Amino acid sequence: MKILTVPVPDELPQMLKMSDEEFEREMRMLLAAKLYEMGKVTAGIAAKIAGIDRITFLRLLSRYGVPAINLQDEEVKHEIEAARELVGE
Repeated sequence: MKILTVPVPDELPQMLKMSDEEFEREMRMLLAAKLYEMGKVTAGIAAKIAGIDRITFLRLLSRYGVPAINLQDEEVKHEIEAARELVGE
């Protein structure tokens, strides 16, 4: 896995009332959630970025205002049509 180094002010974790470890976990989750929200990565890849399992990642998304089901309009239409076919409508 690649390592990304992002310079931040030394006092930022303290300003946010977080330990350095909490700050790192939060930044990883924020990056993962945003990439997932934008449709750039799958939930599985985002979970790896966040350093957690996929189910935990999907459960945590609501804390960041990101829907766990991230479908585009066309995908939603396709899923609705597929569901209708399954129930015989």
